[in-house]
Amino acid sequence: MKPFDVLALGEVLLRLSPPVNERLTRGNLFEKKVGGAELNVMSGISLLGLRTGIISRLPANDIGTYAKNKIRYYGVSDDYLIYDYGDGARIGIYFYENGASPRKPRVVYDRKYTSMDGINCAEFPEKLYDATRCFHTSGITLAISKETRMCAFEMIKKFKSSGALISFDVNFRANLWTGKEAKECIEEILPFVDIFFCSEETARLTFGKEGDLYSIMREFTDEYPIRIVASTKRIVHSPKIHSFSSVIYDKKKDCYYAEKPYENIDVIDRIGSGDAYVAGALYGLLSEKGSCEKALMYGNAYSALKDTVPGDLPTSDLKEVQNTIAAHQSNDAQPEMER
Repeated sequence: MKPFDVLALGEVLLRLSPPVNERLTRGNLFEKKVGGAELNVMSGISLLGLRTGIISRLPANDIGTYAKNKIRYYGVSDDYLIYDYGDGARIGIYFYENGASPRKPRVVYDRKYTSMDGINCAEFPEKLYDATRCFHTSGITLAISKETRMCAFEMIKKFKSSGALISFDVNFRANLWTGKEAKECIEEILPFVDIFFCSEETARLTFGKEGDLYSIMREFTDEYPIRIVASTKRIVHSPKIHSFSSVIYDKKKDCYYAEKPYENIDVIDRIGSGDAYVAGALYGLLSEKGSCEKALMYGNAYSALKDTVPGDLPTSDLKEVQNTIAAHQSNDAQPEMER
């Protein structure tokens, strides 16, 4: 048995936000939190009960220690964290401003020349590649730097050779790279990917796909040896009210899975909710013998729950997710409080 269910390669970020609905241009205070796409996913899967770890590079200073402590708090292994002792060691930062209709939320990145930029596969032991059932990363990691891209490519190939499932979330960010750059880079790794997360919007704008969502999802599996494609859909009624749903396609069964959306979600903080979906979906696949139906239910519920708490990282355990799924599927009146 392998020691990990999922390992992920990604940058750990420091998030700084003005309190409540204050603006970046006006406020004088910032609240600090830890996040990052892949860490968000690993934290969620850990809270649901599987063994996860993050592969990353942190500055060897107090901020790096703060991040490491948060990683450990969520039950995510730091066995494959490495540390940058150089004079220029720094953590990536992003500033997040909450929105209130009609003002949209906004993000300002300060993540160039960070410790993660210089990550190299040579810094990790070869035993790493036999340590997990599944390896996950995202387009954000590919976009950070040439070094992170090379490291991700090499790790994907080595984990694949060792029999691990490869999970990849496109997670396109226009302020990190262009659609053309993303398409050219991601298409190089798709021949190794088993589980592919891509929204309909990204499929159309970045990969130039046409037709309806179902045909787009099947087309990815026709072009590449991808086993499962998951695509989320978020309707933003206002910064504080969203609806969320998804579709999962199983290539082997040639079957699509969908359920009614979670409607009128009371959004406290949407950052990390897409990562929570990935966490729930991977948990469902890995814990329920590859069940896409379970992956869909866990993914949708976990994403909706993440919207309701501040910060990047999820907070719900398996019991809360299962109770949310049961309530969502029930036609009976629900109590207004759990007690």
